[in-house]
Amino acid sequence: MNQQLILDLEHLLTREHVLSRPEDLLLYEYDGSVEVARPNCIVFPRDAADVVRIVEIANRHDVPIVGRGAGTGLSGGALARHGGIIVSFARMNRILEIDIENQRAVVQPGVVNSDLSAAVAHAGLHFAPDPSSQKACTIGGNVSENAGGPHTLAYGVTTNHVLGMQLVLCDGQLIRIGGKSLDAPGYDLCGLFVGSEGTLALVTEITVRLTRLPETIKTLLAIYDRIDGATETVVEITARGITPAACEMLDGWTLRAVEAWVHAGFPLDSAAVLLIEVDGMREAAEEHAAQITEVCKLHGAREVRLARDAKERDLLWKGRKNAFGAVGRLSPTYYVQDGVIPRTKLPQTLREIDRIGKENGFEIGNIFHAGDGNLHPIILFDARDAQQFQRAVSTADAIIRFCIEMGGAITGEHGVGMEKDRLMPLLFTDADLALMRTVRDAFNPVGRFNPGKIFPTGKGCGEVRINPLPLSGSAGAPPSGPTPS
Repeated sequence: MNQQLILDLEHLLTREHVLSRPEDLLLYEYDGSVEVARPNCIVFPRDAADVVRIVEIANRHDVPIVGRGAGTGLSGGALARHGGIIVSFARMNRILEIDIENQRAVVQPGVVNSDLSAAVAHAGLHFAPDPSSQKACTIGGNVSENAGGPHTLAYGVTTNHVLGMQLVLCDGQLIRIGGKSLDAPGYDLCGLFVGSEGTLALVTEITVRLTRLPETIKTLLAIYDRIDGATETVVEITARGITPAACEMLDGWTLRAVEAWVHAGFPLDSAAVLLIEVDGMREAAEEHAAQITEVCKLHGAREVRLARDAKERDLLWKGRKNAFGAVGRLSPTYYVQDGVIPRTKLPQTLREIDRIGKENGFEIGNIFHAGDGNLHPIILFDARDAQQFQRAVSTADAIIRFCIEMGGAITGEHGVGMEKDRLMPLLFTDADLALMRTVRDAFNPVGRFNPGKIFPTGKGCGEVRINPLPLSGSAGAPPSGPTPS
């Protein structure tokens, strides 16, 4: 422990804004992934000026810096892989400006995603990106990972709603990029920084676009006795030129786990359900709902239910967005993957996931953004068993490899982080990766910001050891589970 580093940070921020005791550091070893990495300390800046000074202190002591939001990420992106300072933005959580007339808001990075929508709901507006963790995750974290969510099928991911940012660069320089206009002149730097996983700068302020709430929302639950019928429905909806606001799928095993906890009304005897939502002008939404119902029945849906009111709609979405928590009741640990495939490849990919799971002795549940082809297979395992953990990682890798074979990618919304960096060469050539490193080095030449992320290092969740300690049931990594080897 560098005591002078701690003293310098405490002098800047006061002791209550700096954590360095071992019992405090334990809480920041984890996020929602199966990765583990311990920082040297955690600091809580109050404003951009504090962040500038923190960067200056880190440069003086030659230590890494990792930005962190709520810690809900699923790829180890907010973990201090090489130690150093974690900059938690939890206390920079103010909505600085709401411009109703121009549908804009300016927020600090620690603002919780759903809190912004709640703050503008009275004006008929919302912040469209809606990750399943939106009641906890922060907009700064959404920016770092370019987070998605169920409704990004129609509304787009985070980058489509970020117009400007205030950033602290690795030399301590405070800059602004973009603005409140839709198309700022010059290079699209916002597009570059959103999704850069904290490797280019620390974000201290974000200007976002607000979206008007639709006049009408129609939420349908299509129930199937065959998984293939559900996946074939998704393909045909797209082929007919219909773009729902959301199109989510739960397989039979997952929906039964959800129903046992949430009681959302999912039928326990079905093989799969599709949760489909259309919105917009009343006439158009009703027409699209009718067309989708026709497609669902054409592909074997035994029933298509229309949510009768907002209460029933909210209950269905509660089931979808609390699914991971429901699965956590059934297994000591689980590993949530994040692969992308073309929608037309859904039927064979789900069959292959089932085959891979059975071959490796794992139960794998599937709940995912079917309309985007963004898969989230959930591998249930016990991290107290080192060999089982290694098999879980190998199983996850096999699924991602198949996604690539189908013309897909290694991540859709969770990010690369330290979970999938070793898989990047499966998707990119050496020249591709060299170009990306050149971009990173232009902003982060000494690798101060979030080192060991995105680019292959030869380490990751596939190279971990398990401490044989008791642990309580939880999602992702357990309190005494995997540690880097």
